[in-house]
Amino acid sequence: MTSAASPQRTGGLNTLVISGRVDAERAELTPRGELVHGCAETLARTLDELPPTITRVDLDMGGVHFMDTAGLQFLDVLGDFARQRLVTVTTRNWNGQPRRILELAGLDTTDPLRATPHPEPEPAQTSAPAPSAVALERAERLHVLQEEVEQLRQAIASRPVIDQARGILMATHGCTSDEAWHILRETSQLSNTKLRDVAAAVTASAKSDGPRPSPALRDALQQAITRRGRT
Repeated sequence: MTSAASPQRTGGLNTLVISGRVDAERAELTPRGELVHGCAETLARTLDELPPTITRVDLDMGGVHFMDTAGLQFLDVLGDFARQRLVTVTTRNWNGQPRRILELAGLDTTDPLRATPHPEPEPAQTSAPAPSAVALERAERLHVLQEEVEQLRQAIASRPVIDQARGILMATHGCTSDEAWHILRETSQLSNTKLRDVAAAVTASAKSDGPRPSPALRDALQQAITRRGRT
């Protein structure tokens, strides 16, 4: 006999819902939404409600469409639960952007809770051979991957302030979420300013005692808003 697991939600705009089926020994959970701030607490509450007779917990992650570094805390909660309760915990069906995050973090995308084996160290060589074409190609790929990781980290860190700025523009100018995004991007291009800095300036200026954007940024923002109104 099975029963539906109690769904849990995070607060704010980014919602995580965990549903599933539970019997005496096994729980099949299905998270849906985003693994962002608060997701670890939502998961912890769900796990606390499982019966003490549980010996296995399986999570289908196919319904998760976005994760930031909070997703790694989500995995930490699962790992701690498995060790403390001495149960088997698996996650599967990672897709899209969350799967890419796992790849960049060096985790097993089939089941990130499974430890990734470390390669055996190569025996020491008396003299360093000249780098081969293969070694140079690998070094170049590593460099590209490191740049991609850094860009992804910056994007994750910038997402909250960009979302806030979009909300401010939507409320102030009556535009849609997509139009607000295009306004921020165009302002960034016109003023030669990083998108995150544009969003931070818009967010700060919305406060009662907040500083106004620089004249150059204000001009670029006004141009972007005017152009968006003509399309």
